[in-house]
Amino acid sequence: MEIETFRAFKSRNYRLFFSGQSISLIGTWMQKTAVSWVVYALTHSTLMLGVSLFASQFPSFLFTLIGGVVSDRYDRHKVLLITQVASMIQAVLLALLVLSKHFNVWEVLSLSAVLGIINAFDVPARQSLVYEMVEDKSDLPNALALNSSMVNLSKLIGPAIAGFVLEKLGEDVCFFLNAASFVAVIFSLTMMRLPKFIPKRTNKNVREELVDGFNYIKRTPSLAFIIIMLGLISLFVLPYTTLLPYYARDVFKGTATTFGWIDSAVGLGALCGAIFLASQKTGTNLKRILAINTLIFGSGLILFSHQHNYALALVFATVAGFGQMSQITISNTIIQTTADINMRGRVISFYALAVFGMQPIGGLLVGFISKHVGTMDTLLGEGVVAILIGLMHMRFLRKAKAKAEIKPVADVQQEAVSVA
Repeated sequence: MEIETFRAFKSRNYRLFFSGQSISLIGTWMQKTAVSWVVYALTHSTLMLGVSLFASQFPSFLFTLIGGVVSDRYDRHKVLLITQVASMIQAVLLALLVLSKHFNVWEVLSLSAVLGIINAFDVPARQSLVYEMVEDKSDLPNALALNSSMVNLSKLIGPAIAGFVLEKLGEDVCFFLNAASFVAVIFSLTMMRLPKFIPKRTNKNVREELVDGFNYIKRTPSLAFIIIMLGLISLFVLPYTTLLPYYARDVFKGTATTFGWIDSAVGLGALCGAIFLASQKTGTNLKRILAINTLIFGSGLILFSHQHNYALALVFATVAGFGQMSQITISNTIIQTTADINMRGRVISFYALAVFGMQPIGGLLVGFISKHVGTMDTLLGEGVVAILIGLMHMRFLRKAKAKAEIKPVADVQQEAVSVA
């Protein structure tokens, strides 16, 4: 089981990437937690939490398709190095702003928007590069599951550390620590030994290449369905995280540490889910796991939504995190393992578009609804929507299975007619 779970570590480049990224992501989640806390402390508004999510992700929505073309056209390794250095600079600027003690919420949101633009180029390059890091391509699903474990372990550790640092040392220290964490991933990238990049000749412009990517997805229904489902989840359900500071401060009467522990509980559940996914053998039906975990995700949110007992709330947040993990990880795995290598960057950019495009709009929607119907009822509604999407996914899988069973019968009948 242990060898099966960590088999992607056989690849040296992937080991380097994993170690450097693990450190950097802890800093990233510290910064995300600190930004949410700073915005809520300045405004005391759940609507502004939605605006914060919008500011950090909507720029990615605007530029991620271009980022996909850049990933397919240019050296992904160099693109990733550039985005990591740019992210470090953004973290330093945010730390200096907060350190000055004279800042407004719009300045924090503006720097969040800058990071969103950087991520539009970072995500397609980083996700596509994983394929090149793994020597045995059959280990790719395991590598992507381990990536998810890494992300969710950092989501478990980062917010908990951030809660302590916010309370004892201040927001600026959180941002400086994130900036320092980028040194690890930049070092790991420089140590990799990848095949020499050979530029692909093309006479097409960016728009034409984007159209090619879109048409490719249209011709591949399995990819189109996954991206549509992820878009719905991103719009209506994943923005629930913007409401968590309200629970920490107003429901449980806590501090930044309370918020950090709630965020960490979500991360713990997601980490457990990622380890579960990494342990699956080659050939496992990931689409079925995705549908089931969507139902688990919704159930966790429903149970958490009106819970006033802090200990039970942490348990239900963990359940929600377990189900949430599958949404992005399995979708990414299916795309990486089925998309044509020459289209992978563009397909991943559409995948990123479903996340970065829908989540910020959903964040505004959730913030607006919570202001009018209440935060607890809003989160309850998000859980119900997740269950409906999960049921819709199960129905789609049953139909696909029925078609697959009918087709061989039809082929046999056609052969019999031909022989006759």
